[in-house]
Amino acid sequence: MIIGGPASQLLAGRVAAILGETLAFCDYRRFPDGESYTQVITPLEDEVAIIQSTPTDQDLVYLLQLLDIYRDRKVSLVIPYFGYARQDKVFKPGEPMTARAVATALNPFLKNGRIYLVNIHSPSILSHFECEAKNLDATPLLAEGIGSLGLEDPAIVSPDKGAVAMAKTAAERLGVDYDYLQKTRLSGTEVSMAPKEIDVKGRDVVIIDDMIATGGTMATAISLLRQQGARRVYLAAVHAVLTGSAVLKLYRSGVETVLATDTLDKGISTVSVAPLIAEALRPK
Repeated sequence: MIIGGPASQLLAGRVAAILGETLAFCDYRRFPDGESYTQVITPLEDEVAIIQSTPTDQDLVYLLQLLDIYRDRKVSLVIPYFGYARQDKVFKPGEPMTARAVATALNPFLKNGRIYLVNIHSPSILSHFECEAKNLDATPLLAEGIGSLGLEDPAIVSPDKGAVAMAKTAAERLGVDYDYLQKTRLSGTEVSMAPKEIDVKGRDVVIIDDMIATGGTMATAISLLRQQGARRVYLAAVHAVLTGSAVLKLYRSGVETVLATDTLDKGISTVSVAPLIAEALRPK
């Protein structure tokens, strides 16, 4: 049985359809005082897969409620977008490692289970889980989406060295060049970004990363690539967090199209990770 949390209902439905499994009917509500309420109305089964992203604290509470319902059953937990993944280090005295704290809160419910994350920001987070934990890579699916755009002389670039592995994976799938953007400080207030090796003039360029949050860095990169003669600039990311006016920033900077997966259900989430998750959940 597939249980879709409130943040991942569409994705859960897609996974259930691929696997031919029952999609449970659930009731999610908020009480007048703001507390969350969850009920799984479909009769309980002994083995379930829960799919729930946690972009907000409330979504995390909904997930804990679902796990409590199934605390005595075998659970496969899929968190397509793991909130607090960027809080994976302690920089100052008195700070928590919140990614670890979230994993610790989930561990008691997963003694007989396993957990799957999708393109987790820091793979070190997997070590905080006491059960089998696996990071699923949606880059090949993004590459398929990029391949359908009809690009001319394309190049794949990552915004920094940290995401160059994604750029390499996508580029090798498509048989095109890849690079990363190197920052050069021109003055105390001015920074330039350009691919380290390749020339983008006259080419279609795709910037690829694990997530888009505020969109500020991406918007700067898009503008600079266009100034450097890129024919068109596209953006591809696994997680479309898109806080505040991120979409406006990106399109004002001159991006042609923004491509993202449905780990978070947004308007630009046109690439589904359902096949990736279904394959992971499929009995071996």
